[in-house]
Amino acid sequence: MEKIQVTTPMADSSFNPEFLQAHAELWNLTFSYLKAMALECAIKLGIPNAIHRCGGSASLSELVISIPVPETRKPHLPRLMRFLAAVCVFSLDNPTIDEEVTEKGMGIYCLTPLSRLLVDGSIGGHGSLSPFVLSQTTKYHVSAAMNLSDWFMTEDKEVAIEIPFRAAHGTDLWGVMSRDANMNEVFNAGMGSDSRLAINFIISKCGEVFEGISSLVDVGGGTGTTARAIAKAFPHIKCSVLDLPNVIDTITVDGIVEYIAGDMMEQIPPTDAVLLKYILHDWNDEDCVKILKQCRNAIHAQKPGGKVIIIDIVVGSPSKDMFEAQVSFDLLMMVITSGKERDQHEWHKIFMDAGFSHYKTRPVLGFLAITELYP
Repeated sequence: MEKIQVTTPMADSSFNPEFLQAHAELWNLTFSYLKAMALECAIKLGIPNAIHRCGGSASLSELVISIPVPETRKPHLPRLMRFLAAVCVFSLDNPTIDEEVTEKGMGIYCLTPLSRLLVDGSIGGHGSLSPFVLSQTTKYHVSAAMNLSDWFMTEDKEVAIEIPFRAAHGTDLWGVMSRDANMNEVFNAGMGSDSRLAINFIISKCGEVFEGISSLVDVGGGTGTTARAIAKAFPHIKCSVLDLPNVIDTITVDGIVEYIAGDMMEQIPPTDAVLLKYILHDWNDEDCVKILKQCRNAIHAQKPGGKVIIIDIVVGSPSKDMFEAQVSFDLLMMVITSGKERDQHEWHKIFMDAGFSHYKTRPVLGFLAITELYP
């Protein structure tokens, strides 16, 4: 009988450790969207807070009675927690593959440095970064990102569809927020939680940035988290927030800061200093120059010695993880705005084009930087 020879598409020698590692990495990258969805799920179920209430570690049996999960969904909780531990959202002590033991709740899930950021009160004694996560994993963000390949392959017939977000939703992010009150609330809560972390760090480590100024306008400052923190830390500074009417109209005035409805493209009130936190990355270079010129007019109208304070990303961190965070945010900007994250050369160009003479930049809080920009 004739011997049949089986031909495989790849030689056995191709299945080496490097190939197997690449195969696993490809799978992990393919399913990486599940990391964001599982993280969102954990936050909405209140899992980080539940583990915190148990002293920072909890068994499955303790979690089951601490979070709002129907009986029919409880058998699936171990699989969610196993995944979240595998991607280091939580850690797992005394792991077991024994199904009977696992069902009884053996194995202890612990908070990690990452998941501690999601616990209420973790940022400056109140708040957490959970709202930030929820603000970036909305149906609007996800569906726009899913449209990325179609957007790349479609030639714009109109400038109005120049970004994937607009192609998916018929308007930009600000348009969605103006018509969807819940999205407006979720987004502003997310920006507020991230602002709390950033400004607390800057006040404690870079407080000299606010020396010599008596007034400050936080442009696009949302609900005023950043401006309130500055006003409380430096009572001599009169702090104001300039934002669009649909944002300002939802705010309860507290007397700590002044809220001004307006458009930064048209006018910024006279002030010693203008603060731009996560603003310029939303806009293309031409619009950034327009905004910066309005800032320059505002600080010139007040008195000599004014400056613009910019808190944003300067792409090019030597750290692999920090660089990945920077370019991830840049890709997000490409999906939802006409802006981008910039490297130091790109920042220099728009500063000079806007008529500023000099500036100084320093890294803060890992992948962020703070820039003081002078006329």
